[in-house]
This record gives sequence, structure tokens and C-alpha cells, in this order.
Amino acid sequence: MMRKLTFGMNVTLDGYIAAPGDDLGWSGGDGPDSSSSDELFQWWSDRVAVTGLALYGRKLWETMSSHWPTADQQPGATPAEIEFARRWRDMPKMVFSSTIDKVDWNTRLFSGDPVTEITRLKAEDAAPMDIVGATLAGAAMRAGLIDEYVLVTYPVLVGGGTPFFTALDTWVNLNLVETRTFPGGILLTRYATRR
Repeated sequence: MMRKLTFGMNVTLDGYIAAPGDDLGWSGGDGPDSSSSDELFQWWSDRVAVTGLALYGRKLWETMSSHWPTADQQPGATPAEIEFARRWRDMPKMVFSSTIDKVDWNTRLFSGDPVTEITRLKAEDAAPMDIVGATLAGAAMRAGLIDEYVLVTYPVLVGGGTPFFTALDTWVNLNLVETRTFPGGILLTRYATRR
């Protein structure tokens, strides 16, 4: 049985995961936090708890690893933030980069061809994988490796930035498998790739 690969991110209504200048202010900051909704933060945290392996590009890895490894020790950390930090540290991770030489917190570094390695990982009979980061996910998207897309859409237009979807050579047909509304008009949509 092939391992499932999911690409899921917070995204603006006009399709960007970051506004110009890598600005994430529209989503309440760097990733899930209490200024989105507690309910949405818990959803992301529960997702981390069941991810067998998270595949990171360098940029998002640097953002996440600069905050979450010690977030549970920060003054005023909420119980949900403490739980997320512990889950994030424990979750197996792989960073695809040829420009960094050290990773930590249950993480492996891979500097070769990401598509070849992701194809190999997908062939394993193991727990599901998440892929995060636009460049890395774009390579997997073009190679037809993504089984599921999860868009957590915020009701905001930013007019440009880093797009969720990359340019594709061929159409990808999807089936809608879940929708859910979170406080603040945030909409989760989950799509499975038709194979």
C-alpha cells in the first residue's frame, strides 16, 4: 500500500500562503496561533499528532524551527501551544535543502532530488506524510505525487505573494472530501486527487 501525501496550508482567498515579503500577518503570524481560532489551532495540532513524516522546504523549516522547539517553555504559553510544541518536536520531519547542514528535533536532512526521494518515501507502507512549503510542494505537485490538498482559507485578499498552487503542465482532477467552517469565517476544504 502506498503512503498518502497531503499538502495543507493556511491560504488567503486569492490563493497565497504568504503575502509579499513573506508576510503572514493575515493569518495571525507564523503558522497557527491563538489569534486565528483556538479551534483551528487544535485542528492543526491534532493533524501534527497523526503525521508519520512531515516534509519541509528550507524556508518554512527555518520559520517553524525558530519558534516551536522552545515554545512550550515561553512565559504565557497556553496549554494548546505547549501541546503543539511537544507534538511538533516529536513528529518525524525531513528537510529538503542543499544550503543548510544541520537540523534537529527528530529531523533528517536531505540534499538530493526531492521528487526522487518523495517517490521513494511514498512507496513505503507507513503512516501518512504531510508536505509543507510552496517550493517543495510545487515540485511534488508537478510530479503528480500529492494525494490530498487541504486549504484552510482565510477571508482576506492580499493581491500577491507566494501562491499555494504552482503552474502545472496538466490538469489535476480532484474530489471534495470535507468542508468545515471555523470561527472568523475561515473555511477548511479537503480534496483528494482522482487516480
